[in-house]
Amino acid sequence: MEISCAFAPSMQTADHIVEAEKLGYRRAWCYDSPALYPDVWMVLALAAARTHTIGLGPGVLVPSLRHPMVNAAAIATLAELAPDRVAVAIGAGFTGRMVLGQRPMRWVDVAAYVHAVRGLLRGDDVEWDGSTLRMLQPDGFGAPRPVDVPILIGADGPKGLAVAADLGDGVFSAAVPQPDAANVAPWRALLVFGTVLDDGEDPAGGRALAAAGPALAVVFHGLYERGGAEAVDGFPGGRQWREAVEATPATARHLAIHEGHLVEPNERDQLALAEAAPLLGSFTMTGTAAELRVRLGALAGAGVTEIAYQPAGPDIPRELAAFAAMAEGLA
Repeated sequence: MEISCAFAPSMQTADHIVEAEKLGYRRAWCYDSPALYPDVWMVLALAAARTHTIGLGPGVLVPSLRHPMVNAAAIATLAELAPDRVAVAIGAGFTGRMVLGQRPMRWVDVAAYVHAVRGLLRGDDVEWDGSTLRMLQPDGFGAPRPVDVPILIGADGPKGLAVAADLGDGVFSAAVPQPDAANVAPWRALLVFGTVLDDGEDPAGGRALAAAGPALAVVFHGLYERGGAEAVDGFPGGRQWREAVEATPATARHLAIHEGHLVEPNERDQLALAEAAPLLGSFTMTGTAAELRVRLGALAGAGVTEIAYQPAGPDIPRELAAFAAMAEGLA
């Protein structure tokens, strides 16, 4: 099982990817949520210029954010900057769309987008929006066609897995591995969050909560977006969190939900986290090094071939180093 990392990109992420390369991480994925973070392609380009061996890629691209030619050109550019190091994940969109007040895309539209991007990267003529498209970049303006980079599909359900089976080189899932992915592709990447506890450290203490609290807060975000009040109210702190969110007018509620997503808990998240802190070990990859090695072993046994660990909190280098040390020997 490969050990990779993932980032909610910031202006310091290129520095963090340099450090991840030194620590031996296989790949660095960066999120595509422009309402929350800096532009994913700019951050990856900065990282490409400063690294030599670590894989790089967006995970996951949200098709509705860019015309297929825009992402095809960006992929070709990154492939020229970091030859043989680029992989791409594309999905229907969670926060990248929901923070804009939109629901995830239809999978039929995602499939059409992936098909178009793949065709453009091969150098084919592609029909899109009533027009014929072709990449016309001459030598020196990006990797020459065909641009051969693996494309994973960000799938957490049967419709996404069907697209992955048809068009993808692998499956990129979040938090919970998809059992049926074993029948789709041999590359099964799983995004995880949390923190490696120091010996004797309180798993619900201040440092652990600062590092893993953003991921626990996202549990509330996802439950509410997908299941409404009933889904979130049964969790510790859930009712307080929901009532604070629903105090925001419906037209701007998506902003109240997703502010600080996977970076720092917002003021509504803070209302819930003190009560929900004992759930850190259950809903995030938080535990002692020995405990987490057992959990990673179980994921490998379930068919996960790549772990993409997203560090958070005030000390990203500490989180990267602790996770790499914990996972040493598992790759």
